[in-house]
Amino acid sequence: MTTTAPGAGGQTPPAPVPGGAPAPEAAGAAPAAAATGAGPWQLARRELRRRPAVRVSACVVLLFVLMAVTAPWLGALGGWTPGEFDKTAIDPYLGGQPLGSLGGISPAHWLGVEPVTGRDLFSRVVNGAQVSLLIAFAATAIVVITGTAAGTAAGYFGGRTDAVLSRLMDLTMSFPSLIFMIAMLSVAKDVNRIVLMTAVIGLFGWPGVARVVRGQTLSLKHREYVDAARVGGSGAWRILTRDILPGVSGPVIAYTTLLIPGMISTEAALSYLGVGVRPPTPSWGQMIAESVAYYETDPMYFVIPSVFLFLAVLAFTLLGDALRDILDPRGGRT
Repeated sequence: MTTTAPGAGGQTPPAPVPGGAPAPEAAGAAPAAAATGAGPWQLARRELRRRPAVRVSACVVLLFVLMAVTAPWLGALGGWTPGEFDKTAIDPYLGGQPLGSLGGISPAHWLGVEPVTGRDLFSRVVNGAQVSLLIAFAATAIVVITGTAAGTAAGYFGGRTDAVLSRLMDLTMSFPSLIFMIAMLSVAKDVNRIVLMTAVIGLFGWPGVARVVRGQTLSLKHREYVDAARVGGSGAWRILTRDILPGVSGPVIAYTTLLIPGMISTEAALSYLGVGVRPPTPSWGQMIAESVAYYETDPMYFVIPSVFLFLAVLAFTLLGDALRDILDPRGGRT
């Protein structure tokens, strides 16, 4: 008959639970292990649910996107018809008349009207959101696609490829981009301004994404699973698309969300300087520039597009900051 020796201090260690179940002390480790085993996207969703500011900013971003998508229908509520903005949106009874401190706000004109022309300001702001977000999203897509392709190629292949692409990044970033954008947009005349602004803004943004992706690729290409895929006969294209790109997707998504507010501000600045979209195509920056002449007699004409621009940039920035903290593996959460 065997006996169990008492533990330290004369205490007998706890007997195992029948059926092989873990001891009560070990049971408490299960939730911790489950939490530790959660993937990065599960952790990201958990963190997003915990942050009320992020939820609010995500809702504001969604509202702006819906506003941009439904701009033709929303603009019609203020008397705007696609293709005939400066004909059908003019109220001849308000044009050139004193509008008061509220800028002509009424049940027929929810945000008031523009001075002199009398165009409905709600229609202009809504369609300005469509122009601003269209340019921002399209330019961001160009930047992310170009930067991701250049960064993964430079980080994975190294050697001359890395040297050439890195010098190209340095050369692009050394340009005074805003001055160059103004010069290019001023010279071009008979060109679609939205397409031209998208291309010009996207031309100077990709090196930032490329540097982030290059650094992530350098840290991933010598991981065990990448070496195993290489030894197993997988080609460079398969390794890049199946092993490298999923590993850099988190930082790229976070960086993309932070790029959008910068693109919105850049488009507004160019339109404010008069080299962006041309009237009567609406733009928040253009509306702010036009409102400078009326800020004393009609302050609402300046306030309303400025508030919309501020809210859009703030919402995208807050959402991007949260995604960066959650999805960037250097932050320690994933």
